[in-house]
Amino acid sequence: MRRVDRTHWTKGRSAGRSCRGGEGWRFAGRTGASRRLFSGRPGRLPSFPFATGAHSVCLVTEVCIVLARFVHGSAKPRVGIRGFPEVAPEGLGLERWLPARPSAMHTLVFLSTRQVLQCQPAACQALPLLPRELFPLLFKVAFMDKKTVVLRELVHTWPFPLLSFQQLLQECAHCSRALLQERPSTESMQAVILGLTARFHTPEAEDGTHSLCRKHTLRVLDMTGLLDDGVEQDPGTMSMWDCTAAVARTCIAQQQSRTAEPGPAPIPVELLDTGCLRRVDLRFNNLGLRGLSVIIPHVARFQHLASLRLHYVHGDSRQPSVDGEDNFRYFLAQMGRFTCLRELSMGSSLLSGRLDQLLSTLQSPLESLELAFCALLPEDLRFLARSSHAAHLKKLDLSGNDLSGSQLVPFQGLLQAAAATLLHLELTECQLADAQLVATLPTLTRCASLRYLGLYGNPLSMAGLKELLRDSAVQAELRTVVHPFPVDCYEGLPWPPPASVLLEASINEEKFARVEAELHQLLLASGRAHVLWTTDIYGRLAADYFSL
Repeated sequence: MRRVDRTHWTKGRSAGRSCRGGEGWRFAGRTGASRRLFSGRPGRLPSFPFATGAHSVCLVTEVCIVLARFVHGSAKPRVGIRGFPEVAPEGLGLERWLPARPSAMHTLVFLSTRQVLQCQPAACQALPLLPRELFPLLFKVAFMDKKTVVLRELVHTWPFPLLSFQQLLQECAHCSRALLQERPSTESMQAVILGLTARFHTPEAEDGTHSLCRKHTLRVLDMTGLLDDGVEQDPGTMSMWDCTAAVARTCIAQQQSRTAEPGPAPIPVELLDTGCLRRVDLRFNNLGLRGLSVIIPHVARFQHLASLRLHYVHGDSRQPSVDGEDNFRYFLAQMGRFTCLRELSMGSSLLSGRLDQLLSTLQSPLESLELAFCALLPEDLRFLARSSHAAHLKKLDLSGNDLSGSQLVPFQGLLQAAAATLLHLELTECQLADAQLVATLPTLTRCASLRYLGLYGNPLSMAGLKELLRDSAVQAELRTVVHPFPVDCYEGLPWPPPASVLLEASINEEKFARVEAELHQLLLASGRAHVLWTTDIYGRLAADYFSL
C-alpha cells in the first residue's frame, strides 16, 4: 500500500453502489465523499459528487491537495483510453486493465482538475486554500473549457508576479493541446479582463480578509502570443485588437475612478508603469506616419520596451514631400530614445532607400526585424548586412520584397552575416524561382540553427523543392518548412507568374497529392520524419520574439 498524504488507495467494492463485473477503486480519506471519489467499475472516469456549502469546499480542497502531490511528485500518472492510471500505485494489480499506450493522453491531474472545475462555485470557494502550484493548470483548464466564473476568480487571486498566456496556454506535461495555436474564446478573454477589473476595484481594506493575501502579487499580465492571423474572426473568438481595446478601456476606467476629475480621457499608455511594458503593437491601424508621430513620444517613455510593431510608416525617398520629410525626421528622433529595443516590425512601410536612417538611430542591435512589403532596394539590404544588427538577428522577415533581381546578391550577403544566429526566416512572396533558390542554398544552409523557413508564394517547381529538401539535411535544428504549391501543379500558368496568380489560381489536386507523397518519402528516407513540410500558412503560428 502506498500512502499519499492522509489518503490512500484501497481495493474493494465501491461503497454504496454495485460493482458488477469486478472490484472498484476508491480513495480513502477523512471526508466521506472523498472515499467514493474514484469508485466505479473499471474503465469509468472518476466522478465528483459535489454538494453545496462548506462540505463541498472541503472535498475540493482535499482532492486538490492530492493533485498537488502528483504535481510535485516525480511520477505523473497518465490516463489511458479507458481512464485508468498509466502509472499506477504499487501493488494495485492494475496491469491487466491497462490499455495499450495511445498517441495522445492527458494526465490524471489534468482530468481530475477538469472534473473539479465542473462545480464552479465550490471551486471558487476553495481557491484561497489551494496550493499555488495548481494555479497554472487550473488556469489552462478553465480557459480551455470556458469556466468563466473560475477564470475570473483565478485572475483576481493570482498568486504569482507574472500571468503569461505564452507560458500557461502552451503544450504542457499534463495536456498536449496548445491553446496558443487557436483563436481565443471571447468568453474566456472577457473573463480574464473582468478578473483584472475586479483586482482594480477591490477595496484596499479587504487585503487582510484572505489568509494568503494573494490579491496584490500579480504585477505583469502578458496576453501576447495568441493566434491572430488576420483572417476573418469567428463570432465566438476575440481578435488581438479587440482584446487590446478592452484592456485599455479597463485601465482608463480605473484611472478615471481614482481621479474623479472631468476632462478628456488620457492616452492609455500614460496610465502604465514606465518600467513594466515590454511590447507595443500598433500593426492593426491606419495611423500613417503623421499619426504615429503623435503616439511615439508617449511610447518612448517606457525604458524597458523590447518590442515595437508598426505598420504604414511611409518614408520613401523616391517620393519626398515637405510634411512627409518633417514627420519622418521627427519619427526617427523619437526612435532613438528606445534603449532596450530588440524587436522592430515595420510591415507595409515604404522604406526604399531609408533603412539606414531608421536603423542607425537605434541604440542597441535588434534580434528580430520584420520588413515585409517594404519595397527594399539593394542598398537597403547591403546596409543591413554591414550593420551591427545582422550578427544578432534571430528572426528576419523579408516577405513581399522582390529578391529575384539585383537584390539577390545583397540578400545572400545578409544571410551570410546572420548565419550564426538566425532561427526564423520568412521569405513569402519574394519571387524566388528555382534558379534563385539554388544559387542561395550554399549560403542558406550555413544557417545551422535555423528552425523555421517560410517560402510560400514563390514560383518554385518540384525539382527546386527536392533540391532544398536534399541540401537542408545539414540543418539539424530545422523543424518547419512552409513551401509553395509547386508550379508543376498549376494549369496554364504564365511565366514568370505574379504572386497574385500563385495565390489565387486553381491547383491540380491529383498532382499535388503525388508531390506531397514524394516529399514525405524523401523525408522518411533521409531520417527526417520529424520535420514538417507544409503549404498551410495559417496553421503555423509565427514564432513570437519572446519565445525564441
